[in-house]
Amino acid sequence: MKLSWKVIRLGFLAVGLLSVGVIGTGCYSSPMDPIFSDNPTPPLMTGSPSTGYTVTEVARFHVGDTVTVTLTGLPEPIEPHVEPITEDGTITMPNIGHVQAAGKTAGELQNEIYNLYVPKYYRHLTVTVNTGDRVYYVTGEVKSPGRQLYAGQMTVTKAITTAGDFTDFANHKKVWLIRANGQRIKVNCDKALQDASQDPPVYPNDQIQVPRKIW
Repeated sequence: MKLSWKVIRLGFLAVGLLSVGVIGTGCYSSPMDPIFSDNPTPPLMTGSPSTGYTVTEVARFHVGDTVTVTLTGLPEPIEPHVEPITEDGTITMPNIGHVQAAGKTAGELQNEIYNLYVPKYYRHLTVTVNTGDRVYYVTGEVKSPGRQLYAGQMTVTKAITTAGDFTDFANHKKVWLIRANGQRIKVNCDKALQDASQDPPVYPNDQIQVPRKIW
């Protein structure tokens, strides 16, 4: 009977040690063990708006755009600087000279002008950049010729569509795109409709001339 009680006590002891071991191992996770939670930490965002997401293309300045730069917060007021962007893509500001404007957004141009003025010329300054209506012109054999509002990402064929499309007398194969700097580009619109690489972009102050067919 004594042996039986000894066996029973050893059994209880073994069960107790086993329970402690289970609890201990349940509270420990090795670095390789997965950890589960009811409120997991959100994953880190590895992308950025410029690389990982589709964003609306922002309006950027082009040669020919008229830019108004206003400098405020100065001891003495300065008249706003109004200037069209020249053929080399720049405007010329007092003291700092040529500033690249073509290809930039209004915000980017504001920041660049600010950094060129502060702190070299001024300690405190607010820069505001604006532009007037951005337009292009479609003339000749279209149904609604004249001045058209530039809304961005325009091509020759799209511009002709905004001007009411061709008339019945239009020469589709010899349309002229005339840049604000005088450059002339001949466009075959029939081919451009089939191949986007032959449909050049239109920028503010460009002209599109649609001639009449020669019968």
